[in-house]
Amino acid sequence: MNADSPPSAGPLSGIRVIECGALLAAPFCARLLADFGAQVIKVEPPHQGDPMRATGQALLDGKSLWWPNIARNKQCITLNLRLPEGQDILRRLAAQADVVLENFRPGTFEGWGLGYEVLRERNPGLIFARVSGYGQTGPNRHKPGFAAVAEAFGGLRYSVGFPDRPPGRVGVSIGDSLAGMFSALGIMLALYHRDVNGGRGQVIDTALYEAVFAVMEGALTEYDKTGYVRTRTGTSLPGFAPSNLYPCRDGKWIIIAAQSDKLFGRLCRVMGREDLLDDPRFARAAARGENRDAIDAIVAGWTAEHELSALLPRLEAAIIPTGPVNSMADIAADPHFQARDMLLSLHDRVLGAIRMQGIVPKLSDTPGAARCVGPALGEHNHEVYQGLLGLKAEELAGLRERGVI
Repeated sequence: MNADSPPSAGPLSGIRVIECGALLAAPFCARLLADFGAQVIKVEPPHQGDPMRATGQALLDGKSLWWPNIARNKQCITLNLRLPEGQDILRRLAAQADVVLENFRPGTFEGWGLGYEVLRERNPGLIFARVSGYGQTGPNRHKPGFAAVAEAFGGLRYSVGFPDRPPGRVGVSIGDSLAGMFSALGIMLALYHRDVNGGRGQVIDTALYEAVFAVMEGALTEYDKTGYVRTRTGTSLPGFAPSNLYPCRDGKWIIIAAQSDKLFGRLCRVMGREDLLDDPRFARAAARGENRDAIDAIVAGWTAEHELSALLPRLEAAIIPTGPVNSMADIAADPHFQARDMLLSLHDRVLGAIRMQGIVPKLSDTPGAARCVGPALGEHNHEVYQGLLGLKAEELAGLRERGVI
């Protein structure tokens, strides 16, 4: 669609996305699109930028180590959307875009004169992707939404942790990432409808809590038909055994999933415990599920006698699903991650060579690529404002003096 987009590899080359998001959900969505060739122009407030620039559990000289990853492959411009001039510039950008992506609280864009009805007047094919805590409608629509709240509201946190402890959390902002992925899916569906089916642009409404709720498997149906409420079960799953994490002699952990009768028989032979096959508590899968604690204790006693490096080849040779519980240090040294191009190295002008996650999924004919790390604040102002919108140097200077860019 846009011949003046910078050259990029990937199946989305020629698609232009204006990202007005902050922190994680919308920026993650935009990064997924950028990985596959979309031109993503990220809009940030002048001077301060996206808070993600200073976010992370480990900073290096005050610089975020999340930013190079979440903003990779993007162009970054500064624009004050709270000023009328800034709002007019965004309308001009939207007129030349395929997608506008935002994750402000519902009603914010309308208050700035940037609602979908306004934007599509100049661009009927525009896809307007919106990410919020509770969605654009409903009684909770105006409430602020963070992933932590959405994960609790959507039912996930109730099922994470151990039954004798308060609800736990996944170690990453999974609600944000899920919302970002569902939003990317919605954008692709809308692009297909527009470009293949001859449709027009449309609004994509992604709620953080709904993205979480959508991956809760059959939990609602179980409750609806039987009254069963899934709750916290620690590291195991009710009714399936042995299928758990087990300690090793060297302090590491191994996961073994041998819940079926065939797999359990193999495990017993590896352990040298064929006698367990004649024990009525363990002879069948249903019985093992009812006696989960007992069989887990036996398996844990065996694994604790061996180091992880000795257990893995024995279990793998018996074709038993197993694997280590990897830390990031383990992953960084793992040859499989390396062979699958999942440990990419890019150059950052301040940090030097840095590694980050590779591209998912892998396409055989039109693969994605990580071309550059997250840019500096406003790095592409001249390129976008002069090259795309045709503003003159003196106009840019005036916008800068007035705090618009």
